[in-house]
Amino acid sequence: MRRFLFPAAALLPMLMGGCVAKTAFNVVTFPVKATSKAVDWTTTSQSEADRNAGRKARKAREKAIKDCRKQGGTDCERYRDDAR
Repeated sequence: MRRFLFPAAALLPMLMGGCVAKTAFNVVTFPVKATSKAVDWTTTSQSEADRNAGRKARKAREKAIKDCRKQGGTDCERYRDDAR
């Protein structure tokens, strides 16, 4: 029994070395990844800002047209975007 125990005990650190190294790497890089994710959540990219601005402008146009029609206006289409 002892004849198999010593070689197995000697091989154990080599077999577990990759797992320990990967775990140590994950522990070291976790703060960087967490900070990066937090910054991503709290900032707005340019494409997100453009999309939000377009949505806001479209809703404002739709509201203006709706209010114009509600008040009985005859030239409500002037609020439409001419670029379409």
